[in-house]
Amino acid sequence: MVPMAEPQSLDVPANGYLVVRASGAAAARAAILGGRKDPEDVQLLLRCPVPRVGRDSESGAKLTFADATLHLQPSGVVMLTVAAAKLSISFAELRPLMFRPVEVDAPLRALFAGAVAHVVAAGPRLDPHGLAHHLLGLAELVLRSALRVELDRVDALAARRREALEYMRAHLGEQSLGADKIAEALYISRRRLYQLFDDGQGVSERLKGLRVERAKALLADPAKAGRGIAEIARDCGFTSAPHFSRTFRRATGRTPREFRERALRG
Repeated sequence: MVPMAEPQSLDVPANGYLVVRASGAAAARAAILGGRKDPEDVQLLLRCPVPRVGRDSESGAKLTFADATLHLQPSGVVMLTVAAAKLSISFAELRPLMFRPVEVDAPLRALFAGAVAHVVAAGPRLDPHGLAHHLLGLAELVLRSALRVELDRVDALAARRREALEYMRAHLGEQSLGADKIAEALYISRRRLYQLFDDGQGVSERLKGLRVERAKALLADPAKAGRGIAEIARDCGFTSAPHFSRTFRRATGRTPREFRERALRG
């Protein structure tokens, strides 16, 4: 995951990070908003150490072929542009990588830098058609490798998020349940726990929502009709009946008593 303290530009990614984007404003909008038409080109931007061969100008070195363009920018970023139609992986499959910095491990960065250095050094003496195929293959390798790592990371995050939610549900009745206790139970840091729930709702709001859902189930259960509101509040981990009533009404638009009466009548 990209460190929050180090915001990155989509034009100049930080060391160790890859940015994949569609070229052109229309293509970018389609990629982000899910447009029907795939872009003509896909760009890979990666900062890596490449010898300063042919980069004496302010614009850096640039090699252009039929289906690929290699641009070594003065900032140290390598931009490889390839025709999207020539890739064996579809643009829809690339969406998890699009328009966001994705971490790339050292071996893949080294391979990419070495391949780019050889192309720049030997390019003028090699067949342009063959070089274009070589760059397409290099783009395929980087994209597929980064996509596999990213999907594994997303799967791991989803699994840890499920573990956190299961723990919350199992301990909703504990008033002391909070971020510190959940993180300790999962053997992760508090910061890591917050990263699992960085969808805008956060840990405390998610916990509150689970407690309200538990309360709704108890209030709507005819078998629990004899239990008082305060008892249900304690079972769901609320500190007091008034606190429970305020939270429940904000979430549902009804007091617990009103919700129960309506649910049992229904």
